[in-house]
Amino acid sequence: MRGFRFVAIGGLAVLGLAGCSMSAQTVVAPSEVGEQRLTVGTVQREIRKGMAAAAVAESLGAPNIVTTDEQGREVWIYDRIATERAFVDESGYAGLILMGYSRQAGTSTVSQRSLTVIVKFDGEKRVRDYAYHASRF
Repeated sequence: MRGFRFVAIGGLAVLGLAGCSMSAQTVVAPSEVGEQRLTVGTVQREIRKGMAAAAVAESLGAPNIVTTDEQGREVWIYDRIATERAFVDESGYAGLILMGYSRQAGTSTVSQRSLTVIVKFDGEKRVRDYAYHASRF
């Protein structure tokens, strides 16, 4: 009888004063399906003056914009923008048998990254110059 009372009191205490809190974070990153991720590190590591245009395309992928300068030389522009969203959902419940308290709250953040790479070629389609700018806000 004493053991049953101990188990019953323990069970009621667990059920009655049970409180659970959950926190979940969801991060939604940009989809880059079918295309490699272009980063400042990739540009610094891969691109060199004198490099052939085909090698640049292999390293960085297809440019967003292809144009020419006043002398008819090609200029490739890579412009990438990524938006990241993060949401933290917190919910909790504490109760005593049938009476209880519950709470839900959430926090979300949004950040954006941008990377612009400009590659200038000479008349022989070799890298003459290149520049890049990255920002995060």
